[in-house]
Amino acid sequence: MTRIDSRAPAGGGVDAVASTPAPAGATALLDVDEFGGRVERTELPGGLRVLTETMPGVLSATLGIWVGVGSRDESPHLAGSSHFLEHLLFKGTRSRTALEIATAMDAVGGEMNAFTAKEHTCYYANVLASDLPLAVTLLGDLVTDALNTAPDLESERTVVLEEIAMRDDEPSDAVHDLYAETLFGDTPLGRSVLGTVDSIESLSRDDVDGWYRQRYAVPSIVVAAAGRVDHQQVLDLVAAAFGERLAGAARPEALRMGEGAVLAAPARPTGLIHRKTEQTHLLLGSIGMSRLDERRYAAAVLDAAVGGGMSSRLFQEVREKRGLVYSVGSALTHYAGTGSFSVYAGCSPKRVPEVLRLVRAELATVAVTGLTAEEVSRGRGQLKGGMVLSLEDTGSRMSRLGKSELSYGEYLPVREVLDRLDAVDPEQVRAVAADLLTRNTCLAVVGPYRDRDLDRLTA
Repeated sequence: MTRIDSRAPAGGGVDAVASTPAPAGATALLDVDEFGGRVERTELPGGLRVLTETMPGVLSATLGIWVGVGSRDESPHLAGSSHFLEHLLFKGTRSRTALEIATAMDAVGGEMNAFTAKEHTCYYANVLASDLPLAVTLLGDLVTDALNTAPDLESERTVVLEEIAMRDDEPSDAVHDLYAETLFGDTPLGRSVLGTVDSIESLSRDDVDGWYRQRYAVPSIVVAAAGRVDHQQVLDLVAAAFGERLAGAARPEALRMGEGAVLAAPARPTGLIHRKTEQTHLLLGSIGMSRLDERRYAAAVLDAAVGGGMSSRLFQEVREKRGLVYSVGSALTHYAGTGSFSVYAGCSPKRVPEVLRLVRAELATVAVTGLTAEEVSRGRGQLKGGMVLSLEDTGSRMSRLGKSELSYGEYLPVREVLDRLDAVDPEQVRAVAADLLTRNTCLAVVGPYRDRDLDRLTA
Protein backbone atom coordinates (compact mmCIF):
# COMPACT_ATOMS: atom_id res chain seq x y z
CA MET A 1 0.00 0.00 0.00
CA THR A 2 1.31 3.43 -0.93
CA ARG A 3 -0.12 6.34 1.05
CA ILE A 4 0.71 9.99 1.32
CA ASP A 5 -0.35 11.06 4.79
CA SER A 6 1.67 13.76 6.46
CA ARG A 7 0.20 13.33 9.90
CA ALA A 8 3.04 11.80 12.00
CA PRO A 9 4.49 8.66 14.69
CA ALA A 10 4.81 7.08 9.48
CA GLY A 11 5.95 -4.09 -10.90
CA GLY A 12 5.65 -0.91 -12.91
CA GLY A 13 8.88 -1.51 -14.74
CA VAL A 14 10.97 -0.74 -11.68
CA ASP A 15 13.97 -2.95 -11.07
CA ALA A 16 15.95 -3.25 -7.86
CA VAL A 17 19.37 -1.72 -8.15
CA ALA A 18 22.38 -3.91 -8.46
CA SER A 19 24.49 -3.92 -5.34
CA THR A 20 27.28 -1.37 -5.65
CA PRO A 21 30.18 -1.38 -3.21
CA ALA A 22 29.87 1.57 -0.88
CA PRO A 23 32.65 4.16 -0.87
CA ALA A 24 34.92 4.04 2.13
CA GLY A 25 33.46 5.48 5.30
CA ALA A 26 34.00 5.28 9.03
CA THR A 27 31.76 2.61 10.58
CA ALA A 28 31.02 2.40 14.31
CA LEU A 29 29.31 -0.40 16.20
CA LEU A 30 26.94 1.42 18.57
CA ASP A 31 25.21 -1.47 20.32
CA VAL A 32 24.84 -5.25 20.46
CA ASP A 33 21.91 -6.67 22.40
CA GLU A 34 21.42 -10.03 24.05
CA PHE A 35 19.41 -11.31 21.09
CA GLY A 36 22.14 -10.68 18.52
CA GLY A 37 20.81 -7.37 17.28
CA ARG A 38 23.40 -4.85 16.15
CA VAL A 39 23.25 -1.08 15.74
CA GLU A 40 25.86 0.31 13.35
CA ARG A 41 26.59 3.75 11.94
CA THR A 42 28.65 4.78 8.93
CA GLU A 43 29.45 8.26 7.69
CA LEU A 44 29.94 8.12 3.92
CA PRO A 45 31.81 10.64 1.76
CA GLY A 46 29.73 13.74 1.11
CA GLY A 47 28.38 13.71 4.67
CA LEU A 48 25.66 11.06 4.30
CA ARG A 49 24.94 9.12 7.50
CA VAL A 50 23.67 5.53 7.43
CA LEU A 51 22.40 3.74 10.54
CA THR A 52 21.07 0.20 10.75
CA GLU A 53 19.64 -2.02 13.46
CA THR A 54 19.67 -5.75 12.82
CA MET A 55 16.67 -7.59 14.27
CA PRO A 56 17.27 -11.32 13.67
CA GLY A 57 13.79 -12.41 14.78
CA VAL A 58 11.80 -10.63 12.05
CA LEU A 59 11.24 -11.14 8.33
CA SER A 60 10.66 -7.52 7.39
CA ALA A 61 12.60 -4.28 7.15
CA THR A 62 11.74 -0.61 7.41
CA LEU A 63 13.81 1.97 5.60
CA GLY A 64 13.65 5.69 6.30
CA ILE A 65 15.35 8.59 4.56
CA TRP A 66 15.37 11.53 6.95
CA VAL A 67 16.05 15.08 5.82
CA GLY A 68 16.94 17.65 8.45
CA VAL A 69 14.51 20.28 7.22
CA GLY A 70 11.01 21.11 8.39
CA SER A 71 8.60 23.95 8.89
CA ARG A 72 10.91 25.55 11.46
CA ASP A 73 13.29 26.41 8.63
CA GLU A 74 10.74 28.28 6.54
CA SER A 75 10.20 32.00 6.13
CA PRO A 76 6.60 33.30 6.20
CA HIS A 77 6.66 33.44 2.39
CA LEU A 78 7.63 29.77 2.20
CA ALA A 79 5.32 28.57 5.00
CA GLY A 80 4.23 25.01 4.24
CA SER A 81 6.83 24.41 1.54
CA SER A 82 8.51 21.48 3.34
CA HIS A 83 5.18 19.69 3.67
CA PHE A 84 4.17 20.64 0.11
CA LEU A 85 7.44 19.21 -1.15
CA GLU A 86 6.90 15.98 0.77
CA HIS A 87 3.69 15.49 -1.23
CA LEU A 88 5.24 16.55 -4.50
CA LEU A 89 8.16 14.12 -4.47
CA PHE A 90 5.77 11.20 -4.92
CA LYS A 91 4.53 12.64 -8.22
CA GLY A 92 7.47 11.25 -10.17
CA THR A 93 11.17 11.35 -10.95
CA ARG A 94 13.20 11.48 -14.15
CA SER A 95 13.09 7.67 -14.39
CA ARG A 96 9.70 6.77 -12.81
CA THR A 97 6.16 8.06 -12.96
CA ALA A 98 3.95 8.33 -9.91
CA LEU A 99 2.03 5.26 -11.08
CA GLU A 100 5.20 3.23 -11.51
CA ILE A 101 6.33 4.15 -8.01
CA ALA A 102 2.98 3.15 -6.51
CA THR A 103 2.70 -0.02 -8.58
CA ALA A 104 6.18 -1.21 -7.65
CA MET A 105 5.46 -0.93 -3.93
CA ASP A 106 1.97 -2.44 -4.16
CA ALA A 107 3.35 -5.39 -6.14
CA VAL A 108 5.40 -6.54 -3.15
CA GLY A 109 2.75 -5.76 -0.50
CA GLY A 110 4.82 -2.96 1.01
CA GLU A 111 3.83 0.38 2.47
CA MET A 112 5.44 3.66 1.50
CA ASN A 113 4.66 6.95 3.19
CA ALA A 114 6.11 10.22 4.44
CA PHE A 115 5.60 12.89 7.08
CA THR A 116 6.80 16.40 7.78
CA ALA A 117 7.50 17.78 11.25
CA LYS A 118 8.78 21.07 12.63
CA GLU A 119 12.45 20.09 12.32
CA HIS A 120 12.66 17.18 9.87
CA THR A 121 10.99 15.31 7.02
CA CYS A 122 10.96 11.52 6.66
CA TYR A 123 10.24 9.22 3.71
CA TYR A 124 9.86 5.58 4.66
CA ALA A 125 8.92 2.14 3.40
CA ASN A 126 8.06 -1.09 5.19
CA VAL A 127 8.72 -4.22 3.14
CA LEU A 128 9.74 -7.84 3.35
CA ALA A 129 13.47 -8.03 3.98
CA SER A 130 13.98 -9.52 0.53
CA ASP A 131 12.45 -6.38 -1.01
CA LEU A 132 14.77 -3.95 0.76
CA PRO A 133 16.69 -3.23 -2.48
CA LEU A 134 13.45 -2.02 -4.06
CA ALA A 135 12.69 0.23 -1.09
CA VAL A 136 16.14 1.83 -1.23
CA THR A 137 15.81 2.34 -4.98
CA LEU A 138 12.40 3.99 -4.83
CA LEU A 139 13.00 6.22 -1.81
CA GLY A 140 16.47 7.14 -2.99
CA ASP A 141 15.03 8.14 -6.36
CA LEU A 142 12.36 10.32 -4.75
CA VAL A 143 14.79 12.16 -2.53
CA THR A 144 17.55 12.67 -5.10
CA ASP A 145 15.86 12.93 -8.50
CA ALA A 146 12.33 14.33 -8.22
CA LEU A 147 10.96 16.36 -11.13
CA ASN A 148 8.65 18.74 -9.25
CA THR A 149 6.91 19.83 -12.45
CA ALA A 150 4.53 22.78 -12.61
CA PRO A 151 1.48 20.62 -13.56
CA ASP A 152 2.19 18.26 -10.67
CA LEU A 153 2.54 21.20 -8.32
CA GLU A 154 -0.87 22.53 -9.35
CA SER A 155 -2.61 19.19 -8.84
CA GLU A 156 -0.95 18.63 -5.47
CA ARG A 157 -1.71 22.20 -4.37
CA THR A 158 -5.38 21.23 -4.31
CA VAL A 159 -4.58 18.16 -2.19
CA VAL A 160 -2.66 20.21 0.36
CA LEU A 161 -5.47 22.78 0.56
CA GLU A 162 -7.88 19.92 1.20
CA GLU A 163 -5.61 18.70 4.00
CA ILE A 164 -5.71 22.17 5.58
CA ALA A 165 -9.51 22.15 5.30
CA MET A 166 -9.64 18.71 6.91
CA ARG A 167 -7.50 20.01 9.80
CA ASP A 168 -9.83 22.99 10.19
CA ASP A 169 -12.87 20.70 10.29
CA GLU A 170 -11.39 18.64 13.13
CA PRO A 171 -11.33 20.80 16.30
CA SER A 172 -9.02 18.44 18.19
CA ASP A 173 -6.44 18.95 15.43
CA ALA A 174 -7.04 22.67 14.98
CA VAL A 175 -6.52 23.41 18.67
CA HIS A 176 -2.97 22.02 18.55
CA ASP A 177 -1.95 24.36 15.74
CA LEU A 178 -3.69 27.21 17.55
CA TYR A 179 -1.80 26.37 20.73
CA ALA A 180 1.56 26.44 18.93
CA GLU A 181 0.67 29.84 17.48
CA THR A 182 -0.43 31.14 20.89
CA LEU A 183 2.67 29.84 22.65
CA PHE A 184 5.38 30.65 20.09
CA GLY A 185 3.73 33.51 18.22
CA ASP A 186 4.75 34.54 14.71
CA THR A 187 7.86 32.41 14.67
CA PRO A 188 8.64 29.26 12.66
CA LEU A 189 7.69 27.08 15.65
CA GLY A 190 4.41 28.94 15.95
CA ARG A 191 3.40 28.39 12.34
CA SER A 192 1.62 25.25 11.16
CA VAL A 193 3.55 22.56 9.33
CA LEU A 194 0.78 22.69 6.72
CA GLY A 195 1.22 26.38 6.03
CA THR A 196 -1.81 28.60 5.44
CA VAL A 197 -4.27 28.80 2.60
CA ASP A 198 -2.65 32.07 1.50
CA SER A 199 0.92 30.74 1.64
CA ILE A 200 0.06 27.52 -0.23
CA GLU A 201 -1.86 29.40 -2.92
CA SER A 202 1.07 31.75 -3.44
CA LEU A 203 3.86 29.13 -3.66
CA SER A 204 5.31 28.84 -7.15
CA ARG A 205 7.09 25.94 -8.78
CA ASP A 206 10.36 27.82 -8.40
CA ASP A 207 9.70 28.29 -4.68
CA VAL A 208 9.11 24.61 -3.99
CA ASP A 209 11.69 23.18 -6.36
CA GLY A 210 14.21 25.74 -5.11
CA TRP A 211 13.55 24.57 -1.56
CA TYR A 212 14.23 21.02 -2.74
CA ARG A 213 17.49 21.89 -4.49
CA GLN A 214 18.69 23.98 -1.58
CA ARG A 215 17.71 21.87 1.42
CA TYR A 216 17.84 18.24 0.25
CA ALA A 217 21.63 18.17 0.32
CA VAL A 218 23.52 15.04 1.32
CA PRO A 219 24.96 16.49 4.58
CA SER A 220 21.42 17.02 5.88
CA ILE A 221 20.28 13.45 5.10
CA VAL A 222 20.23 10.36 7.31
CA VAL A 223 19.36 6.88 6.03
CA ALA A 224 18.06 4.52 8.72
CA ALA A 225 17.04 0.87 8.34
CA ALA A 226 15.83 -1.67 10.88
CA GLY A 227 14.75 -5.29 10.67
CA ARG A 228 16.35 -8.27 8.97
CA VAL A 229 19.05 -6.10 7.44
CA ASP A 230 22.79 -6.34 6.97
CA HIS A 231 24.71 -3.12 7.43
CA GLN A 232 27.09 -3.67 4.52
CA GLN A 233 24.24 -4.55 2.19
CA VAL A 234 22.43 -1.35 3.14
CA LEU A 235 25.61 0.65 2.51
CA ASP A 236 26.00 -0.90 -0.93
CA LEU A 237 22.37 -0.23 -1.84
CA VAL A 238 22.60 3.36 -0.63
CA ALA A 239 25.81 3.84 -2.62
CA ALA A 240 23.98 2.79 -5.78
CA ALA A 241 20.98 5.01 -5.01
CA PHE A 242 22.97 8.16 -4.22
CA GLY A 243 25.74 7.57 -6.77
CA GLU A 244 28.09 10.45 -7.44
CA ARG A 245 26.59 12.51 -4.63
CA LEU A 246 28.71 10.43 -2.24
CA ALA A 247 31.91 12.30 -2.89
CA GLY A 248 33.87 15.18 -1.52
CA ALA A 249 34.97 16.27 1.92
CA ALA A 250 31.61 17.63 3.18
CA ARG A 251 30.66 16.62 6.72
CA PRO A 252 27.18 16.11 8.14
CA GLU A 253 25.30 19.23 9.11
CA ALA A 254 25.90 20.33 12.67
CA LEU A 255 23.32 19.35 15.26
CA ARG A 256 20.46 21.83 15.41
CA MET A 257 20.74 23.72 18.70
CA GLY A 258 18.05 26.38 18.36
CA GLU A 259 20.12 29.30 19.57
CA GLY A 260 18.38 32.65 19.54
CA ALA A 261 14.90 31.12 19.29
CA VAL A 262 14.08 30.69 22.96
CA LEU A 263 11.08 32.52 24.42
CA ALA A 264 10.91 33.20 28.14
CA ALA A 265 7.11 33.22 28.19
CA PRO A 266 4.18 32.55 25.85
CA ALA A 267 3.84 34.98 22.98
CA ARG A 268 0.29 35.82 24.06
CA PRO A 269 -2.03 34.67 26.85
CA THR A 270 -4.92 33.30 24.78
CA GLY A 271 -5.91 32.04 21.36
CA LEU A 272 -9.45 31.38 20.17
CA ILE A 273 -11.13 29.79 17.17
CA HIS A 274 -14.87 30.37 17.40
CA ARG A 275 -16.79 27.25 16.38
CA LYS A 276 -20.34 26.13 17.08
CA THR A 277 -19.18 22.77 18.36
CA GLU A 278 -20.86 20.47 20.85
CA GLN A 279 -17.56 20.06 22.67
CA THR A 280 -14.90 22.62 23.54
CA HIS A 281 -11.30 21.64 22.91
CA LEU A 282 -8.63 23.40 24.94
CA LEU A 283 -4.91 23.34 25.58
CA LEU A 284 -3.35 25.00 28.59
CA GLY A 285 0.43 25.15 28.59
CA SER A 286 3.74 26.90 28.92
CA ILE A 287 7.22 27.10 27.49
CA GLY A 288 8.93 23.81 28.30
CA MET A 289 12.46 22.50 28.01
CA SER A 290 14.70 21.70 25.09
CA ARG A 291 15.35 18.16 23.98
CA LEU A 292 18.95 18.29 25.26
CA ASP A 293 17.97 19.45 28.76
CA GLU A 294 19.44 16.93 31.22
CA ARG A 295 16.24 17.15 33.28
CA ARG A 296 14.14 15.66 30.49
CA TYR A 297 14.00 12.22 32.10
CA ALA A 298 12.65 13.65 35.36
CA ALA A 299 10.23 15.78 33.34
CA ALA A 300 9.03 12.69 31.48
CA VAL A 301 8.29 10.92 34.78
CA LEU A 302 6.46 14.03 35.99
CA ASP A 303 4.39 14.17 32.80
CA ALA A 304 3.48 10.48 33.03
CA ALA A 305 2.26 10.81 36.61
CA VAL A 306 0.42 14.09 36.10
CA GLY A 307 -1.41 13.32 32.86
CA GLY A 308 0.04 10.33 31.08
CA GLY A 309 -2.46 7.56 31.73
CA MET A 310 -5.60 6.35 33.47
CA SER A 311 -3.91 6.39 36.88
CA SER A 312 -2.58 9.94 36.41
CA ARG A 313 -3.70 12.76 38.67
CA LEU A 314 -5.55 14.67 35.97
CA PHE A 315 -7.40 11.62 34.68
CA GLN A 316 -8.44 10.59 38.16
CA GLU A 317 -9.45 14.06 39.38
CA VAL A 318 -11.16 15.39 36.27
CA ARG A 319 -12.64 12.32 34.62
CA GLU A 320 -12.91 9.47 37.10
CA LYS A 321 -14.03 11.37 40.20
CA ARG A 322 -16.18 14.01 38.52
CA GLY A 323 -16.94 12.75 35.00
CA LEU A 324 -16.38 16.19 33.47
CA VAL A 325 -14.48 15.07 30.35
CA TYR A 326 -14.00 12.15 28.06
CA SER A 327 -10.35 12.95 27.38
CA VAL A 328 -7.75 14.75 29.47
CA GLY A 329 -3.98 14.42 29.60
CA SER A 330 -0.65 16.19 29.51
CA ALA A 331 2.19 16.20 27.00
CA LEU A 332 5.82 17.23 26.77
CA THR A 333 7.15 18.42 23.41
CA HIS A 334 10.85 19.00 22.89
CA TYR A 335 12.55 21.05 20.19
CA ALA A 336 16.07 22.34 19.75
CA GLY A 337 16.50 25.12 22.29
CA THR A 338 12.94 25.13 23.62
CA GLY A 339 9.84 23.06 24.17
CA SER A 340 6.33 22.92 25.58
CA PHE A 341 4.38 21.42 28.44
CA SER A 342 0.63 21.29 27.87
CA VAL A 343 -2.63 19.84 29.17
CA TYR A 344 -5.41 18.95 26.71
CA ALA A 345 -9.07 18.48 27.58
CA GLY A 346 -12.28 18.16 25.63
CA CYS A 347 -15.60 18.83 27.36
CA SER A 348 -19.00 20.46 27.19
CA PRO A 349 -18.71 24.27 26.92
CA LYS A 350 -20.51 24.77 30.24
CA ARG A 351 -17.91 22.63 32.02
CA VAL A 352 -14.82 24.43 30.74
CA PRO A 353 -14.45 26.83 33.72
CA GLU A 354 -14.58 23.98 36.22
CA VAL A 355 -12.22 21.79 34.19
CA LEU A 356 -9.69 24.61 33.95
CA ARG A 357 -10.02 25.31 37.68
CA LEU A 358 -9.31 21.67 38.53
CA VAL A 359 -6.39 21.41 36.11
CA ARG A 360 -4.77 24.57 37.42
CA ALA A 361 -5.29 23.49 41.03
CA GLU A 362 -3.71 20.09 40.43
CA LEU A 363 -0.70 21.57 38.64
CA ALA A 364 -0.25 24.11 41.45
CA THR A 365 -0.34 21.36 44.06
CA VAL A 366 2.27 19.28 42.25
CA ALA A 367 4.45 22.38 41.79
CA VAL A 368 4.58 22.81 45.57
CA THR A 369 4.61 19.23 46.88
CA GLY A 370 5.98 17.22 43.95
CA LEU A 371 4.95 13.58 43.58
CA THR A 372 4.88 10.73 46.02
CA ALA A 373 7.50 7.99 45.80
CA GLU A 374 4.77 5.64 44.60
CA GLU A 375 3.77 8.01 41.79
CA VAL A 376 7.38 8.42 40.70
CA SER A 377 7.84 4.65 40.66
CA ARG A 378 4.65 4.18 38.67
CA GLY A 379 5.65 6.92 36.23
CA ARG A 380 9.05 5.31 35.68
CA GLY A 381 7.42 1.94 35.09
CA GLN A 382 4.91 3.39 32.65
CA LEU A 383 7.63 5.05 30.60
CA LYS A 384 9.92 2.01 30.62
CA GLY A 385 7.21 -0.42 29.64
CA GLY A 386 5.79 1.90 27.01
CA MET A 387 9.21 2.44 25.48
CA VAL A 388 10.08 -1.23 25.24
CA LEU A 389 6.66 -2.19 23.88
CA SER A 390 6.83 0.59 21.30
CA LEU A 391 10.05 -0.87 19.90
CA GLU A 392 8.59 -4.25 19.02
CA ASP A 393 8.29 -3.40 15.31
CA THR A 394 10.82 -2.40 12.68
CA GLY A 395 9.21 0.97 11.99
CA SER A 396 9.65 2.15 15.57
CA ARG A 397 13.25 0.98 15.63
CA MET A 398 13.98 2.76 12.37
CA SER A 399 12.39 5.96 13.68
CA ARG A 400 14.48 5.81 16.83
CA LEU A 401 17.65 5.60 14.75
CA GLY A 402 16.71 8.57 12.56
CA LYS A 403 15.57 10.78 15.41
CA SER A 404 18.60 9.91 17.53
CA GLU A 405 20.96 11.02 14.79
CA LEU A 406 19.12 14.16 13.67
CA SER A 407 17.80 15.39 17.01
CA TYR A 408 20.40 14.26 19.55
CA GLY A 409 23.55 13.60 17.58
CA GLU A 410 24.04 10.31 19.43
CA TYR A 411 22.49 6.89 19.83
CA LEU A 412 21.68 5.67 23.34
CA PRO A 413 21.11 1.92 23.76
CA VAL A 414 17.68 1.07 25.13
CA ARG A 415 19.16 -0.28 28.34
CA GLU A 416 20.95 3.03 28.96
CA VAL A 417 17.72 4.99 28.56
CA LEU A 418 16.02 2.60 30.97
CA ASP A 419 18.86 3.11 33.44
CA ARG A 420 18.46 6.88 33.19
CA LEU A 421 14.75 6.57 33.93
CA ASP A 422 15.48 4.29 36.89
CA ALA A 423 17.82 6.96 38.27
CA VAL A 424 15.01 9.54 38.51
CA ASP A 425 14.01 10.10 42.14
CA PRO A 426 11.20 12.10 43.82
CA GLU A 427 13.50 15.02 44.61
CA GLN A 428 14.48 15.44 40.96
CA VAL A 429 10.82 15.35 39.95
CA ARG A 430 9.91 17.88 42.64
CA ALA A 431 12.60 20.27 41.40
CA VAL A 432 11.41 19.99 37.81
CA ALA A 433 7.78 20.47 38.86
CA ALA A 434 8.66 23.56 40.87
CA ASP A 435 10.16 25.09 37.73
CA LEU A 436 8.01 23.76 34.88
CA LEU A 437 4.59 24.06 36.54
CA THR A 438 5.06 27.63 37.79
CA ARG A 439 5.83 29.20 34.42
CA ASN A 440 3.48 31.64 32.71
CA THR A 441 0.76 29.80 30.83
CA CYS A 442 -1.32 30.38 27.74
CA LEU A 443 -4.70 28.98 26.77
CA ALA A 444 -5.90 27.87 23.31
CA VAL A 445 -9.62 27.24 22.85
CA VAL A 446 -11.71 25.91 19.96
CA GLY A 447 -15.42 26.10 20.69
CA PRO A 448 -18.53 28.30 20.95
CA TYR A 449 -16.82 31.20 22.70
CA ARG A 450 -16.17 34.85 21.93
CA ASP A 451 -13.11 36.95 22.72
CA ARG A 452 -14.92 38.54 25.65
CA ASP A 453 -15.30 35.10 27.26
CA LEU A 454 -11.56 34.48 27.46
CA ASP A 455 -11.05 36.79 30.43
CA ARG A 456 -13.39 34.58 32.44
CA LEU A 457 -11.57 31.41 31.35
CA THR A 458 -8.12 32.76 32.16
CA ALA A 459 -9.06 34.30 35.53
